[in-house]
Amino acid sequence: MSRRRFLFAAAALGVQGCVAPAVPARDVSTGSSANASAHPSAYRFERFELDSRDGKRHNRVELAIPGVAAPAGGFPLLVMLDGNAAFAALDRAELGRLAEAGRPLAVATLGYRTEGDVDLVARAYDYTPPVPGQDPTWESARHKRLGGGADVFLDLYADRIRGEIARRVPTDAARSTLWGHSYGGLLALHALFTRPQLFARYATADASLWWHDGYILQAAQRAVALPAGRETGLLMMVGSSWLEAPSAGAASRRSEDPRLAVPPDSAQRLADELARRPGLSVSWRTFPGVGHGPLRAQSIAPTLQFATR
Repeated sequence: MSRRRFLFAAAALGVQGCVAPAVPARDVSTGSSANASAHPSAYRFERFELDSRDGKRHNRVELAIPGVAAPAGGFPLLVMLDGNAAFAALDRAELGRLAEAGRPLAVATLGYRTEGDVDLVARAYDYTPPVPGQDPTWESARHKRLGGGADVFLDLYADRIRGEIARRVPTDAARSTLWGHSYGGLLALHALFTRPQLFARYATADASLWWHDGYILQAAQRAVALPAGRETGLLMMVGSSWLEAPSAGAASRRSEDPRLAVPPDSAQRLADELARRPGLSVSWRTFPGVGHGPLRAQSIAPTLQFATR
């Protein structure tokens, strides 16, 4: 693992969200301590739900709140995308150990009101950036899934979700982390490049750099300046899909597999490029032999350590 620094320098594009009035968040459940026998009073859990401004996406936020007094500046906060799956994979025992070690961490998983791990239609819109010149931006034209709503979703977080979290648990904005896997990693990079003040740290696992022929790699060249007076952190994690050379004949399968739209070393090259810019501390971690799907769960433990340092 290496540490690098960089500075982003230009303005990025955004899209306007719907102007319908916001509906208040709904408190739908509270929970007791996790792993009470092993870690007494380590954490309690709460859940609230709210809809997007256009009423088309239904968000569920799960909170893991330390059962100890908050430090003067508030708890560090880890915000996790694909929240249904992330909450299920969250290691409660590790959270308890961190709390016992004097490193309690508040966690908010941003998911959807569904019993499945993901809402494919909602995340397709929420996690993909608007592509200039495309109106609308399709996440998948073949499947008729609309994309391009990343800025609308980040506005929802900044304007409503963040405040609701703060109302329930004191958090330290200077120690806030956004984690995302796959499309979630794409959104995390988009947030870093367009509104880096939203979080102090960003963690990505197998980010979908290939999306729209490598759009996010181009967006890195237009990234806005980082906040002055503090260090921003980035943890890039990749598994076998970015570490193994494509098989023979891969080029001919590009139309069938959009991941082949960018070189297989794109993640490493992006990290190297960002490393040359001051202002950001970049850590790079590889998971040889770990496929794209399994990396989601395996990337969580390093992210917990990253978010509490």
